[in-house]
Amino acid sequence: MNVGDAAARSGLPAKTIRYYEEIGLIAPARAGNGYRDYSSDDIHRLAFLRRARNLGFSIDDCRQLMALYRDRSRASHDVREIAAAHVSAIEEKVRELQSMRTTLQTLIQACHGDDRPDCPILDDIAGAAQAADRRATV
Repeated sequence: MNVGDAAARSGLPAKTIRYYEEIGLIAPARAGNGYRDYSSDDIHRLAFLRRARNLGFSIDDCRQLMALYRDRSRASHDVREIAAAHVSAIEEKVRELQSMRTTLQTLIQACHGDDRPDCPILDDIAGAAQAADRRATV
């Protein structure tokens, strides 16, 4: 099947499928005319990649997971290790997002939200930018 059909069946955009081929995640056969010819196994791999990416795994993680999936002698420990590392990264990101939310909530509460031009939100952002400028010149 062609890339359009593969896109429809896998749920991925054709551009993403071509990118995955470019970086070596999939390698569809080529028809006599040089066009890609996706098999049902290719569709399965694409669906695997779609699910892994939807879970937030990086391309490198996907490459490792795909290799482990193909390796029937794999140790499930290896897969678990990748997933656990990903959960740790997600937890760190959640902490960062919670910190951002707390800071923004504090700034929103400090902002009167009226017709006056002074705004603690902009003052905070500008202050951080000025501090970064000072660090860059030191």
